[in-house]
Amino acid sequence: MSTVVNLSRREFLSAGAALAGTLTLGIQLGAEARSATGGTFVPNAFIRIGKDDAITLLVGRSEMGQGVHTALPMLLAEELDADWSKVRVQAAPVAHEYDHPDFGMQLTGGSTSVSSSWEPLRKAGATARAMLIAAASQTWKVDPKECRTDTGYVIHVPSLSRLSYGQLVERAATLSPPESVTLKDPRDFKLIGKQLQRLDLPEKTNGSATFGIDVHVRGMLTAVIARPPVFGAKVRSTDSTATLAIAGVRRVVTIDAGIAVVADNFWAAHRGREALRVVWDEGELASFNERELLRRYQSLAEQSAPVAKEKGDVNVAAAKLAHRLEAQYEFPFLAHTPMEPLNCVADVRSDRCEIWVGTQFQTKDREVAAQAAGLSVEQVTLHTMLMGGGFGRRGVPDGHFVREAVQVSKAVAAPVKVIWTRSDDIQGGYYRPAYLHRVTGDLGQSGEILAWRHRVVGQSIMQGTSFESVVVTDGIDRSSVFFPHYEWPNFRVELRTTQLGIPVWSWRSVGATHSAFAVECFMDELAHAAGKDPCEFRRALLKPQHRKTLDLAVEKAGWNTPLPPGRGRGIAIYPFHSFVVQIAE
Repeated sequence: MSTVVNLSRREFLSAGAALAGTLTLGIQLGAEARSATGGTFVPNAFIRIGKDDAITLLVGRSEMGQGVHTALPMLLAEELDADWSKVRVQAAPVAHEYDHPDFGMQLTGGSTSVSSSWEPLRKAGATARAMLIAAASQTWKVDPKECRTDTGYVIHVPSLSRLSYGQLVERAATLSPPESVTLKDPRDFKLIGKQLQRLDLPEKTNGSATFGIDVHVRGMLTAVIARPPVFGAKVRSTDSTATLAIAGVRRVVTIDAGIAVVADNFWAAHRGREALRVVWDEGELASFNERELLRRYQSLAEQSAPVAKEKGDVNVAAAKLAHRLEAQYEFPFLAHTPMEPLNCVADVRSDRCEIWVGTQFQTKDREVAAQAAGLSVEQVTLHTMLMGGGFGRRGVPDGHFVREAVQVSKAVAAPVKVIWTRSDDIQGGYYRPAYLHRVTGDLGQSGEILAWRHRVVGQSIMQGTSFESVVVTDGIDRSSVFFPHYEWPNFRVELRTTQLGIPVWSWRSVGATHSAFAVECFMDELAHAAGKDPCEFRRALLKPQHRKTLDLAVEKAGWNTPLPPGRGRGIAIYPFHSFVVQIAE
């Protein structure tokens, strides 16, 4: 079945005439209109079709290897019936027009880039296609119903006349968009769901792609920063005599993050930092260690905690109880460690600031840059660069690695690239929080689960950030815990949030990274105690629609086939936007 989508004229911006031979189409990516000065609605993104038939999509989501610079153009190209070889993509500038509809800010995270753009970009493609058909029908003076599109052309079916999209842009740009468009039936997809060459593949394989760390601007210096060896430590004294004696070192400046060594190149800056003598007041976390952390968490796990989710009564009658299991799962702090270390280039002038950075959080980083430079956000231009991995590390709410570059550039009155080394990031970056899971499961006489009690202890990644009001409710950070995908008759999930002074932030799938392991491992423990097959044990507790996924995985993996000596199979199930079953042999 095709989908009909109604389009408000305010959702769609058409150039009054072809601007430099280009048809520009704006689309609303969000679910609600956003007002600008004068109460005028401003669409969030733009499609550009040139006279040379090239189709460009300005993407407001950051490309860090996950493929959005291909996936999002596919949505557009599918409904537009575009020639895939003519599709191009550009990183969008920072503007509210590109805000993520779920977060109200321009950012990339939560595995939502495609889902949040699925309908809006398809609308844009379908609308552009309708306008191109209208332009062609006017040119030929025929009924639009006699026209169809195919691979970048409008074709008049009776006469087989054809015009390329590039030939139609000037006339199409003078037309008003249709009130509604019909989206393709998925059965008619030519691009979506197909294996296409990634648009960024050539430049990433021939070396021409520009990542943040590749950026070079005229007159640029490079800086590395001597950061505190302990979180919360302060500089007591510093001696830069030996540092300034190293060839290539220009300046040593103090910023919020520590002591920046500024030089002609990275290696001079790095050698200069090694020669720097800094005495630190290490503060109260100087003696903190993993053993102390574990003792603290174990003590908290013995106490009741606020309830995040519950169902039924976990205090099942003792007469029904046949077996009780308990387990504890401990998860350490984990660094994001993207392949490309953190970096940012900043050029601060008296009346403007320009930054080049691989970022997942454009809105916040531009705000941070403006604050550090003493300018308005309108005076800051941010260029989103390709990233060698992000995983949440390049989307921190305080924008600290951007702030560092801006502060150093302002201090030395020159463009500066601040580079974090790998050890800088592992020792002084943000982490997936350490967690402790204490789980108790009660089994009945037939091996069925009677009750599941689950207590989680760990830091919140959202408290104290701009996301707290959305994600934290009654003290429960929903990104820290899980909400069961099994149909347990009685369960209770509790969360004890801790404060440690160690910076933590979103790491890949947030709460799922530790919860999936704890839940699935304990499900195996219970299945073993019940004497049941781990797959069938899970299957009995799944919703019907999820059983289909499990059954398909079981069939494909040959779960029920005999195993040779010395081999085994394991199964795990977890939903994170998609319902996933994994079987390993």
